[in-house]
Amino acid sequence: MTLIIRDPGLYEPTDEDDCTVFSYFCQTHGRFHQRDACGEGPHLVALHCEEHGPESMWPQPHMLMFPESFEPSLSEAQLGRLRAEWEGS
Repeated sequence: MTLIIRDPGLYEPTDEDDCTVFSYFCQTHGRFHQRDACGEGPHLVALHCEEHGPESMWPQPHMLMFPESFEPSLSEAQLGRLRAEWEGS
């Protein structure tokens, strides 16, 4: 499975957002992603906010191990936030 980490066409969340309901949408199969029920083959999964629609996800701290492997690459803001989370845990 491939997770869409960031995409210029997706909503960019802010700290002021009060979003509470999320799901995952598989862009490959054109439906909400459910484990073993989405379809066969690779998946392109985006975080889907009930209020904003497809939304850019912040990467998780373990992604710092290979930041160069993401396409598009992680921004400096993302790397800074990850480093702060990684060092704070």
